[in-house]
Amino acid sequence: MARRLPPLNALRAFEAAARHLSFTKAADELNVTQAAISHQVKALEERLGMALFRRLNRALLLTDAGQGYLPPLREAFDRIAVATERLRAHDVRRVLTVTTLPSIAAKWLVPRLGRFREAHPEIDVRIDASLHLTDFSRENVDIALRYGRGTWDGMRSDRLMTEDFFPVCSPALLGGEHGLNEPSDILHHTLLHDDSRTDWTMWFLSAGIEGGDPTRGPAFTDSSLVLQAAVEGQGVALGRSALAAADLAAGRLVRPFGISLEAEFAYYLVCPEATADHPKIASFRAWLMAEAEDFA
Repeated sequence: MARRLPPLNALRAFEAAARHLSFTKAADELNVTQAAISHQVKALEERLGMALFRRLNRALLLTDAGQGYLPPLREAFDRIAVATERLRAHDVRRVLTVTTLPSIAAKWLVPRLGRFREAHPEIDVRIDASLHLTDFSRENVDIALRYGRGTWDGMRSDRLMTEDFFPVCSPALLGGEHGLNEPSDILHHTLLHDDSRTDWTMWFLSAGIEGGDPTRGPAFTDSSLVLQAAVEGQGVALGRSALAAADLAAGRLVRPFGISLEAEFAYYLVCPEATADHPKIASFRAWLMAEAEDFA
């Protein structure tokens, strides 16, 4: 016999509104408008043929019918949530979706992923390289590698690593008529920028360089492209220590000067508090924190 159930969205709207005794709080929890909650509840009341709420001027109260309807609905949603978590926990082939900036993905994270696969062959990692700031409530993402101050509401954030900024260039630019022997020699070369164009100004001040325009030169939307242009000998880039490390180690880039700037922000591993201790997320966090410690 087919079950005659009201629409799930209407039941969720009623359960949240009844639990909070507020359409506004229910709307915030379900990430919809207050009008949508009101519409769903009204449709449910019409379908059932009875009122579930008493709407007063500044208060929302449950009717006797609403008080009787809420406990079994709440228990049903709780059991669905528990069953879903158990299903996820016992998934044999688990997919972990990680989102991060394309630059740190290409230059730092991806070259290390082979070691994670060796340690955790049961987890398949999916890298989502994007400049977009993830909305965990709407997108199928488990954990993010973000660059910032580490303060995101409702999120657990673990500081992964900091970085410095310093000039890097192709070894071919070190010699010649305008070789990079002292900081002021940089005025004879093309400056390569990311979109901010602000870091070179700070480095000029730190190096005591007067004159010249620290904002001149081409700009790129991604820091890995800035480094690639430097590798190709197109100018001098202000490299990030985490991103430039592989190219420096391979000799594709060199540091002509020792002057560096400490970055204002740091890299953080970020995920919702509610899922922070899931086995696949905890495993990835522990592994990546160890990798960052070795790198430092």
